Amino acid sequence: MRALVVIDPQNDFCPGGALAVAGGDEIMPKINAMMESFDLVVLTQDWHPNGHSSFASSHDGAEPFTTFDMNYGSQVLWPDHCIQGSIGAAFHPDLNTDLANAVIRKGMNPEVDSYSAFLENDRTTPTGLDGFLKERGCANLTLVGLATDYCVAWSAIDARNHGYHVNLLLSACRAINLNGSLDISLKEMKDAGVHIAEQ
Repeated sequence: MRALVVIDPQNDFCPGGALAVAGGDEIMPKINAMMESFDLVVLTQDWHPNGHSSFASSHDGAEPFTTFDMNYGSQVLWPDHCIQGSIGAAFHPDLNTDLANAVIRKGMNPEVDSYSAFLENDRTTPTGLDGFLKERGCANLTLVGLATDYCVAWSAIDARNHGYHVNLLLSACRAINLNGSLDISLKEMKDAGVHIAEQ
């Protein structure tokens, strides 16, 4: 069984969104074209409550893209984004959601951010994706989506740690590249055994 895992293809991560990734909208047609080639399609969705602790606005005087020490470690503080039920949290309108077998929502705990599709940033709380995939006998994953150097990379590395064979298709991803984060994340994924393809 082969699954396509589409990470956070949401309005707020596309041009015009609150945490826009350059060219984020450009990947939607490619992702749509890939879907029918897989046994399963899973979409993940950042789904934050108002006032989430990862928002810079939740910390007096804090600026977006700085770091803050949470009880689970260092956390980048982001602009308010992907607030539950908002247009920004919705899937991009160019994405075909009809073939999705499951939607995994993450980042709902107001005290813990969640980059990975498998584990929240406390590194212990599961999202349920691992159980969903293993119950269906799926061992081979291809990851695409937003953003390459954060939620996609954390998901890919966690997938390897959970025993999956993992492919990452760079042409169907886009990166934030905050302070060289893209090169760092690509090396970390390769070191973890993620197979990275350009096309």
